[in-house]
Amino acid sequence: MSLPLLHIASDHAGFELKQKLVAALRDQYQLEDYGCATTDSVNYPDFAHSLCQKLTDDETGILVCGSGQGMCMTANKYPHIRAALVHNLESAKLTRGHNNANVICLGARVLSFDGALECIKIFLQTEFEGGRHLKRTELIPL
Repeated sequence: MSLPLLHIASDHAGFELKQKLVAALRDQYQLEDYGCATTDSVNYPDFAHSLCQKLTDDETGILVCGSGQGMCMTANKYPHIRAALVHNLESAKLTRGHNNANVICLGARVLSFDGALECIKIFLQTEFEGGRHLKRTELIPL
C-alpha cells in the first residue's frame, strides 16, 4: 500500500522547520520536496512556483517561509491553488473545512515546530464541509 502524497517546499527562513516536518511526516506520507536545500538566502517565489506547478487539484501542499505570507501570496496566483496562511489550530481547521484549501502556508518565525506539526495534522484531517461553502469557493476564481 502506498502512502498518501504531500508536496512540500520552503525558502531559507523555513528550511530548518521544513526539515523537521519532513522527518516527522515521512512515515505517514510520501513527501515530494521542492527545496530549498540550505539556509543560504533564496527567493521564496521560486520554490512556491516549483510546488504549485506540480500540484494537481486533488493533492495537498505545504509551504514554509519566515512568515508564511510570501509563499501564500505566490501560491494563490495559480487558479487551482487555494493556499491559506495558518497560525493556529482553528485557522487550520476552518480554512480546510470552509475554504477547501489545498496548500497550507506556515511561518517558521511565527510557529514552533510542535505548533506547525499540529496545524498540519488538523489541516490534513479536516474534510471540506461543502454545502453553503461550496458556492463560496466556486466564486473565488476570476
